[in-house]
Amino acid sequence: MFQIGDNIVYPMQGTGIIESIEEKEFPEEKQQYYVIKMSNSNMKVMIPTCKILSSNIRPVTDLHALTHIIHIFQHGETDRLLPWKQRYKVNTEKIKTGEIQEGAEVVRDLLRMKKEKALTSGEKKMLDNAYKFLISELEVIKGITENQIKSFR
Repeated sequence: MFQIGDNIVYPMQGTGIIESIEEKEFPEEKQQYYVIKMSNSNMKVMIPTCKILSSNIRPVTDLHALTHIIHIFQHGETDRLLPWKQRYKVNTEKIKTGEIQEGAEVVRDLLRMKKEKALTSGEKKMLDNAYKFLISELEVIKGITENQIKSFR
């Protein structure tokens, strides 16, 4: 599915690059692993190739899809009626999907709420992490301009 050198997004971790595909031998079997170097840290992650789909790892979004995401970020509706515990749960589930649109919605909604009132400490941390994940993906999208990245600030 992925090749060495591909940029990927790992939900709850951010972006990374496939450094290699290695085979590990265990007493019962041999198994191939993707070795992923995460961009936000010096961490390397090994994921069995057979589990890549269930891990929700995906390729980095392309520039065409990004224009739709920017529109949603700037013009989408925010549900302000949810109590903070329910909102936190909904936002956590969105981030876990690893989808850029879902992450952008979390950043958008929390930034809007921050302008109106103070966020809880958990929501502040969630906003910080979601924003870092979003920017880390934007930075590796081929063809993206600096102005497009700034539209998420």
